Amino acid sequence: MNKILRNGLLVSGIALLAACGGQDVVKTDENGGFDPAASNGSNGSGAQVTTIERGPAWQVDPLNHPDSPLQSRVIYFAFDDSSLSAEGRQLVEAHAKYLAATPSESVVLEGHADERGTREYNIALGQQRAESVRRMMLLYGVTPAQIRILSYGEEKPAALGHDERSWSLNRRVELRY
Repeated sequence: MNKILRNGLLVSGIALLAACGGQDVVKTDENGGFDPAASNGSNGSGAQVTTIERGPAWQVDPLNHPDSPLQSRVIYFAFDDSSLSAEGRQLVEAHAKYLAATPSESVVLEGHADERGTREYNIALGQQRAESVRRMMLLYGVTPAQIRILSYGEEKPAALGHDERSWSLNRRVELRY
């Protein structure tokens, strides 16, 4: 009875390690139990050593990792301006390097403006802002086929207020993967 309990705990422990390790494979016999003959042998003390074969490393998606600079996907602009700030350039650089290294990935650059100005002017300004981001991405090796541009102008505000804080949140380019 003691031997069965010990073997059961050993198999449970190995299964737990395999589950926590991602793609690990534990060698078992045809009945699903631990097969000591499949292990590498003993460690010199007579005890059997279990081997675990590691599978491919677990990959973290940089677009969804909380510590990744790619988590930030909004670039803000000054009033009536389409030039990138230093902070905006850093963000575009990070995304451009990711896209250049991942040619199968693509992005939509959505240009936005605040409510001041005519509808036509704001559509054009949103387009200019998205084009600024696109040009910088192309400099970092992103292919034109990976980038699509849309301009919403003032039509999709991030903030609904009629004050400087709201307007500053609405002057932006959003990156959509």
